[in-house]
Amino acid sequence: MSSSSSAQYALERSIAISAVERACSLTDKVFRNLVTADTVTKKDKSPVTVGDYSAQAVVNAILGSHFPEDPIVGEEDSKDLQKPESEALRKQIFGLANEALKNSAQECPAVAEAESKPSTQALGDRELTEKELLAAIDRGSAEGGAEGRCWALDPIDGTKGFLRGGQYAVCLAFMVDGLVQVGVMGCPNLPHDASSAKPKEGEFGAGEKRSDLGTLFIAVRGQGAFQRPIQGGKEEKITMRQISSLSEASFCESVEAGHSSHGTNARIAELLGITAPSVRMDSQAKYASISRGDGDVYLRLPVGDGSYQEKIWDHASGSLLVEEAGGKVSDIRGKSLNFGVGRTLRENRGVVASRKEVHSKVIDAVRKALEEEGRGHL
Repeated sequence: MSSSSSAQYALERSIAISAVERACSLTDKVFRNLVTADTVTKKDKSPVTVGDYSAQAVVNAILGSHFPEDPIVGEEDSKDLQKPESEALRKQIFGLANEALKNSAQECPAVAEAESKPSTQALGDRELTEKELLAAIDRGSAEGGAEGRCWALDPIDGTKGFLRGGQYAVCLAFMVDGLVQVGVMGCPNLPHDASSAKPKEGEFGAGEKRSDLGTLFIAVRGQGAFQRPIQGGKEEKITMRQISSLSEASFCESVEAGHSSHGTNARIAELLGITAPSVRMDSQAKYASISRGDGDVYLRLPVGDGSYQEKIWDHASGSLLVEEAGGKVSDIRGKSLNFGVGRTLRENRGVVASRKEVHSKVIDAVRKALEEEGRGHL
């Protein structure tokens, strides 16, 4: 890909990278300081709350500074945060957010260039007020749609993975007229090398012992998919694994059975002749993993009556990453994901991602497995 300023959406790409880098640094700090075996045992979700709000405030503040007219579809709003009993939480979140927003221009040439323009409000020159940070969080309340520019953000995708020391991701996508054009995803616990062992869930402190964790994934439509360490370094092009037969493939699927039907997945694997064990992890890190060959097929099949509507922030950046790495992403019927109908993928059911060449075979197996279960109507 050309990283020159003439490349389409070069500024959006650079600003998105800067925003995701900062959010990842923040969430990693929250994990190291607030998540312990005790918080997991007690099912204490407060570290996720701190991380979610802080990361959304940081990303939205950066986007608002550079693209003040762009709407953002985000997961969080500040309603609960504004309650009187949340004062201590607010102070903690705003302290983390302001720390993460310092010196952005020094670290990213594109930020420095953009902030030199009169229309851009520089960040890091002063601390944002509580009112400004609440407003930044609430910029994520946009409804999306099929016209114009729009961003989709999931500040911590994979909250259970985050709490268990497993995989989670900060996911940001830029869309134009309902089509994803830029996707940036930070995976703080994913190794730089796809063949390296991932941290075991519950292995707290792995990030302090290993220097190879934390990978940033970047895709721009028509320009390819890339990865590099979150901390910086050279980008390398990534592609999905070449397989001569689906029998050589492996699934990448959710840890939680409530997110996708593991039993149905097993039947689909049988129909396709897949015998390799599934790679299981939380979050859109699954998209990142198959885009570089750690797993080949990602299935997120409807559970129950199939009425759940997928959220656009859960799939926008990851789907582009896979497509630019040589894959295809659709729903279980083979229909392209429609990111232009609002905050959800209400016109789609489930998600299937695989190499383009084998996608139709995977869809056929999905259809047959669901028909056998009496769910062929989904």
